[in-house]
Amino acid sequence: MLGWALTFLVVALIAAALGFSGIAGASAGIAQILFFIFIVLFVVAMIARAVRGQPPV
Repeated sequence: MLGWALTFLVVALIAAALGFSGIAGASAGIAQILFFIFIVLFVVAMIARAVRGQPPV
């Protein structure tokens, strides 16, 4: 999922450099949403791992 966020971020940067503000804004928004979903899933996975008794990586 982090890879998708980075992909949309790159698309947003390229679109912004070429002057496509609508596409750049949409891509940046998608990248931001995917990044926050990735962070939430990462925290949930770390908490689940700690609850099962395994030390964090």
